[in-house]
Amino acid sequence: MADLPDLYLIADMAPDLVDALEQRFTVHRTDPPATTRAICGGGSSVVDAALIDQLPALEIIAINGVGYDGIDVAAAKVRGVRVTNTPDVLTDDVADLAIGLWLAVERRIAANDAAVRDGGWNVPLARQASGRTIGIFGLGRIGHAIARRAEPFGGEILYTARSEKPVTWRFVPDITALAAACDVLILAAPGGTGTQRIVDAAVLAALGSEGVLVNVARGSLVDQGALVAALETREIGGAGLDVFADEPAVPEALKTMPNVVLSPHQGSATVETRAAMAALVLANLDAHFSGKPLPSAVV
Repeated sequence: MADLPDLYLIADMAPDLVDALEQRFTVHRTDPPATTRAICGGGSSVVDAALIDQLPALEIIAINGVGYDGIDVAAAKVRGVRVTNTPDVLTDDVADLAIGLWLAVERRIAANDAAVRDGGWNVPLARQASGRTIGIFGLGRIGHAIARRAEPFGGEILYTARSEKPVTWRFVPDITALAAACDVLILAAPGGTGTQRIVDAAVLAALGSEGVLVNVARGSLVDQGALVAALETREIGGAGLDVFADEPAVPEALKTMPNVVLSPHQGSATVETRAAMAALVLANLDAHFSGKPLPSAVV
């Protein structure tokens, strides 16, 4: 039997996926040899130019997630290294969570649950969700899915993207103007240098004292210090956060705020979707090593 190709595993994966990788590859978790032909990582993994240069036999980087902002795609392209991710299969789950976080903030679901568990009953009034104007920053696959889910609530849907799309929702070219025009600002754009801390103090001020921020994209999109300050002073009304600037660290101040709902980066975390993501990771790797077209290539 021929030696299995070397693969560098740089993130924790589900046991079933690890087992499948170990059937196909010699898996290294540290000190990858120069003969490494594949890297497998998660959506928050970092593969920089130095690591790519360190592995002269590298052929493919397979990401188990939709985000790949930690991958130096330009360096990979120069070296002829393919990069894949797992789009589409997680779109519905992330969009569902975005709506869930919004409703949890508006209707005080987490705060009321804690109150009842603590023996309470009389709690502050919540905010009505129906009829609210929803602003979506980033109208890719996930942004579209969020907008479709938000439509039945009866409010106007606004969006900001790189360019205007052929949709019925209203385009707003600037995120600050988007925040000023909406009641709920949902972040669904990719991470990276172009969106680094794009939600700053000015955007939060524009969102206003009754506005809600929901982030199911990347923690890097938000100036986290400015967000904490805006929540502490009630400059905005609340936040539903699935992602953070320095995961898994979460600012202690956020943990004590009843108008904030926190989730540990669970956008794609359902049994069904994680299985589909793992299958797509394997499909990309299998296709590459058998010389077939990649199902979901970035480059």
